[in-house]
Amino acid sequence: MNSNDPSQNDISTRSVRFGAARRKKKRVRAVVLSALAVLLIAVLGAGYYLFNLQHAFNSKTNTVDLNFTQEQEDARPVKDPDDGSMNILLVGVDHADDNSAQSAALDGAVSQRSDSMMLVHVPEDRSQIYIMSTVRDMYVDIPGYGKNKLNAAVSFGGIPLLVQTMEGLFDTKVDHVAMIDFDGFKELSTALGGVTVQNDIPFTAHDTDYFYPQGEITLEGDRALRFVRERKSFSNGDYQRVANQRKFIAAAASQMLSADTLTNPVKLYDIVDKVSPYLTFDSSFDAATLVGLGMQLKNVDTNDLAMFTMPTAGSSTSADGQSIELPSEQAIQQIRVALKADTMDEYLKENPPQE
Repeated sequence: MNSNDPSQNDISTRSVRFGAARRKKKRVRAVVLSALAVLLIAVLGAGYYLFNLQHAFNSKTNTVDLNFTQEQEDARPVKDPDDGSMNILLVGVDHADDNSAQSAALDGAVSQRSDSMMLVHVPEDRSQIYIMSTVRDMYVDIPGYGKNKLNAAVSFGGIPLLVQTMEGLFDTKVDHVAMIDFDGFKELSTALGGVTVQNDIPFTAHDTDYFYPQGEITLEGDRALRFVRERKSFSNGDYQRVANQRKFIAAAASQMLSADTLTNPVKLYDIVDKVSPYLTFDSSFDAATLVGLGMQLKNVDTNDLAMFTMPTAGSSTSADGQSIELPSEQAIQQIRVALKADTMDEYLKENPPQE
């Protein structure tokens, strides 16, 4: 990824900058769906329809225990008691090839790395939502392990170490953690009766006879899972896989938000029942908390939401031969200030995301 430092952004013309902002607004709905719908929509339904959905959600979702030592807890950033904003670490993982005892909740070292990591910032006035994607190959300091790729934190110490790494990077406390296993996409697609997406690149999934033609296709079950996992069929590998994952989640969540789903308690319960086992939250992030947050955000308009990728300073190679992305120290410092001061809107005005 190219650097998006303000010094480089300054060379952009006013029309280009405004054009990028407009393109981002068009992506806002997909952003909200991909980052929040899977986590919130089902339990919001519980608040409107059936109380026992909350029980089903709480009983079937997984819980990750951060289990910090007193020394580690003391080293975490301190949040101002008057700061009513919220920071949520969203993590996407693929457990398909990991059968270790810790694989469900990732509360310890595991033989895998996370596929996607996003930091969601909800301002104190609940008027907007900011979703910042972080590049998984970004070369950062991992507490106790030195420099390595950001997603290596999960393999070294699970979600607790990833939280420590993110908090150290931005000197900002993470209030909650939420994680989804990609196998949940398979169950979600079945519960929805298939998910229709617009496929840009025709391909056959590696080692299968699953062909995905270009154009509008409907995905369900194993075919849906392979669609979001596939990378070997593409010249740009993981980048296309991430794009397909976002496309699938956006389409699935759009169907979840439709009147046919939200006004159908039976279908809604089926979604909660099938998808909940693939969701993991920290112990204080239960259905009641999610419903409460969702109610606080009910008046947020899509034009008041924003998603961006944390700027980096270009690609490089580490001393041990890894292909890495260099963090932009300037962007890190600016984002630290914005998170602490609850001024992400000002940060994005000064540093509009670029396509």
